[in-house]
Amino acid sequence: MTQLTKALRRDIASLSDIKGRRRLDAFMAEGTKCVLDTIGAFTVRHIIATPQWLAANPLPPDLDIIEANRGEIGEMSSMALAPDVIAVYNLPEPATFHPAEATSQLVVALDRVQDPGNLGTIMRTADWMGITTVIASTDTVDCFNPKVIQATMGAISRVRVVYGDLSAMLREAAKAGAPVYGTFLDGDNIYTAPLSPAGIVVMGNEGRGISSEVAATATRRLLIPPYPAGHPTSESLNVATATAITLSQFRARQF
Repeated sequence: MTQLTKALRRDIASLSDIKGRRRLDAFMAEGTKCVLDTIGAFTVRHIIATPQWLAANPLPPDLDIIEANRGEIGEMSSMALAPDVIAVYNLPEPATFHPAEATSQLVVALDRVQDPGNLGTIMRTADWMGITTVIASTDTVDCFNPKVIQATMGAISRVRVVYGDLSAMLREAAKAGAPVYGTFLDGDNIYTAPLSPAGIVVMGNEGRGISSEVAATATRRLLIPPYPAGHPTSESLNVATATAITLSQFRARQF
């Protein structure tokens, strides 16, 4: 059993930061639900938990299990209230994306999404909608950020995020024959527009929307109109909310 040294506590606490995750090639999940939802999907490096939690949640004996009190766990946790358990996992190999995938399934693309809660909620929504692949610009928030993982509610185990040159990925997908949809103020009404069962749905930054470079790759432009038309309303929708509305319309066409 590994000893919970000061150095190890510092290392685990550093996993809240992307530099720490890259340095240690690891990430963490915090809290009972999050750990139990992810423990079978990633290679476990350490499980740090209170004796009470371990007694209530028997784990395989081959795992590196470290007993700690709530105070010690709180020093390592990114949460405001210390959880009873933290799992430290090895980072998986970077996911890859083949453009032809988007000709047979629906894929979500994220352009510079910055808020961890938004990314986690989008991944959770994608999971609910049967979407397993998200492609993202390199300046989109890291999907292994602890706040993202919390917000996914287990979807991190089933939805992969592929980071890269988003414009290039979208151009290649379009060349392969996949439609590339984007949401714009001058787009077609999503409630009446024809939508395909496969393709890529692009969602933009929280404040700035879709960048001009990424917008140039869109082959179909969509609009989520306010209701009723012309009525004073909020300036824009939250990107996670907009993603849920958009994906629900794609799936509605398949029932």
